[in-house]
Amino acid sequence: MAGLTPQTPQPTAITVHQQSRVLEVGFSDGKEFRIPFELMRVYSPSAEVQGHGPGQEVLQTGKREVGLNGLEQVGNYAVQPRFSDGHDTGIFSWDYLYFLGSQQDELWRKYEERLLAAGADRDTATVAKAASACGHNH
Repeated sequence: MAGLTPQTPQPTAITVHQQSRVLEVGFSDGKEFRIPFELMRVYSPSAEVQGHGPGQEVLQTGKREVGLNGLEQVGNYAVQPRFSDGHDTGIFSWDYLYFLGSQQDELWRKYEERLLAAGADRDTATVAKAASACGHNH
């Protein structure tokens, strides 16, 4: 899902809305999505969030108010956001942005279920276990 697939529509416009904290992305198939920064942050494709394999995902909490400090284009296939909490290692390909936009309702539902199961919430940051670190030096 992180790689660019030829059939994925290409973005025609990307607008950062700081006040409402959403990334608005228009695609070549005519669809337009308003993706909240929080959703992008909790589903970042980085190893820090996704882990290095299935079942290694790290639940992100306390990200409701996360902002976007920067958005850099990566080649002709992705963008790399710099979030206000310092997270900047996720590269969001066009197909991943399309996935996030088109599956928002389901992704929010799954995220809320994971928070509930962990006894966590969207407003309070919890400290991840040291064992979940990916071993990269920053």
